[in-house]
Formats: sequence, C-alpha cells, structure tokens
Amino acid sequence: MSEAIELAEPGAAEGPLSPAATCSCGLVHEERVRDALAAAPSPAALQSLGELFKLFAEPTRLRILSALAEGELCVCDLGAVLGMSQSAVSHQLALLRAARLVKNRRDGKTVYYSLDDEHVKEILLVGLDHISERKESR
Repeated sequence: MSEAIELAEPGAAEGPLSPAATCSCGLVHEERVRDALAAAPSPAALQSLGELFKLFAEPTRLRILSALAEGELCVCDLGAVLGMSQSAVSHQLALLRAARLVKNRRDGKTVYYSLDDEHVKEILLVGLDHISERKESR
C-alpha cells in the first residue's frame, strides 16, 4: 500500500513533493513519487532524447527515414522519391547521420544510405501507430 502525505497549503514552498495546482486528491503518494524519481532518466539523457526527437519533428527527414525503412537508397533515389534536389537531400542526410539515425556505405562512386539500426524503424512505426490510434478513438 502506498504511503501518502497531506499536501501543503496553497502558496507553500515548491519542491519535489509539492502539489500540482490542479490536483484535487489533496495528498502526495510518497512511494509513487519516489519510484518515479528513481526511474527518471538523467537530465543529460533527457537532453539527448529531446535533441533526437527534434530530428523527427521535420517532415522531410521523416520522409527520408520512411523511404529508407524499405531498404537502402542512394541520394539520387532519395531525391526522386522526395522530389528534392540532391543537395537538399544531402543536407538532411548529414543531420541524420550525425544523430546516428542513418548510415552509409560506398560502392564505387555511389554512396548508399540505410537506417542505422532497427530502432529507427521501430520509432517510426510506434509513432505511426500512436497517431493512428488517436484518429480512430475520436
């Protein structure tokens, strides 16, 4: 059973166990708060995760990742899929490579790009599942 403590009066000092302004239960479940704090990623990890998600926030990069989820493509192929110039595609690929979302391999003069690992595809698929659930539940 979770231990609970009564909330401080409104206007009391804020802290990790202080109430949310809209909480109506009137107490803090101390054990749950402790568990949440213990399980929380480090601030540095959350900063890195935020930077990663920023890359997923741009539709062109999502289109590139989606295309590469089907298999490796060269910059020419990606340009054709996206209807973009090779230089514009290359710019986006450089950002994705720096974040280890895509990797490349050279075959003679041609450079092929692919997703860096299966996690990238999983992130895309989970995101797509999530937005389709929201549409279906309305």
